[in-house]
Amino acid sequence: MAEFKQSSKLHNVLYDIRGPILEAAQQMEAEGHKILKLNIGNPAPFGFEAPDAILVDMIRHLPHAQGYSDSRGIFSARTAVSQYYQTRGIQNIGVDDIYLGNGVSELITLSLMALLEQGDEILVPSPDYPLWTASVSLAGGRAVHYTCLEEADWEPDLEDLEAKITPRTKGIVVINPNNPTGAVYSDSTLRRIVALAERHGLIIFADEIYEKILYDGNTHTNMAAFTDDEVLCLTFSGLSKAYRVCGYRAGWMAISGPKKTASDYLEGINLLANMRLCANVPAQHAIQTALGGYQSINDLILPGGRLLEQRNKAYEMLNAIPGVSTRQAKGALYLFPRLDPEVYPIQDDERFVLDLLREQKILVSHGRAFNWHAPDHFRMVTLPAVADIEEAIGRMGDFLSRYEGN
Repeated sequence: MAEFKQSSKLHNVLYDIRGPILEAAQQMEAEGHKILKLNIGNPAPFGFEAPDAILVDMIRHLPHAQGYSDSRGIFSARTAVSQYYQTRGIQNIGVDDIYLGNGVSELITLSLMALLEQGDEILVPSPDYPLWTASVSLAGGRAVHYTCLEEADWEPDLEDLEAKITPRTKGIVVINPNNPTGAVYSDSTLRRIVALAERHGLIIFADEIYEKILYDGNTHTNMAAFTDDEVLCLTFSGLSKAYRVCGYRAGWMAISGPKKTASDYLEGINLLANMRLCANVPAQHAIQTALGGYQSINDLILPGGRLLEQRNKAYEMLNAIPGVSTRQAKGALYLFPRLDPEVYPIQDDERFVLDLLREQKILVSHGRAFNWHAPDHFRMVTLPAVADIEEAIGRMGDFLSRYEGN
């Protein structure tokens, strides 16, 4: 019989946070084990619900959402996104500069497929959200990772970033607030990245899906506020995290900067947007309501809010484990703890995570899944209730007290 193999285009495409470790967890669940999943930033399983107004508005529009929409998305939703950026001081994003997608993930892949030739390079942070690296590879490009510095609260190493720019470099990915580290970059850092992009003629891809999840008075500035008309900037955001509707797949891409000089690229984006016909139409109807209504995320991130209290508890307990340290997250839903190699001589962090899973039934993600260079970090989400975090990290500490590494 004929043998069918996967395309060679997938040879450098990795997405380990949903890879063999998750498969092992699913097998354990099939065998009757209860797994505490701290590996994916999906609010729904942890009791976070969408605002009622979003649900009501989607239901009300269902009878009118049975057909295709414009390939860029329905006008009212794109208008709401455009007006949102106007309230953020960004005046050069019009309704026709907005593309709605089935989550940010689809739009990331679409934007890179429209741009990259074989061997073109995109600068991606390390650690990163691995979809970026995977999408660059799928589009025929090469992800070149610039280092973020743990000792500087995970801010990008701008000297390392500039040193890695070559004639094949097309753009810089900036994930802010950052997944997996929880960093929120300073305006000074953002301005310097924009200056690099302008000097070298690069596109900025600004992944800002966590822009509303901020703690301790930290503030977020949209990258497009600094690019003006000098640097082409593609801004990605959506409803998944701040509005707790990951399953609705309601995301957007906003294009700003010198669009005339990028007209051929934008024509390619239009082509690919047309090919997929449109994004999920019922979910598009949630966008205007979400952006214009009461921002319930604030109840979760301010003192007394679940997300803040859970982050604080996880930070406190992780740093109390000998040989474990983590920088406090300024935003997003994650911590990225370090395991001191002198205490835990781990050579294979994937095996470490599997050992933790099998013994303690706790699922986290290993650091190298986020294109971090060493086997000395892991990522955990801070979505579980405080009591569950206490139990999970307590069991983690017990496991580490006996763990000899490999």
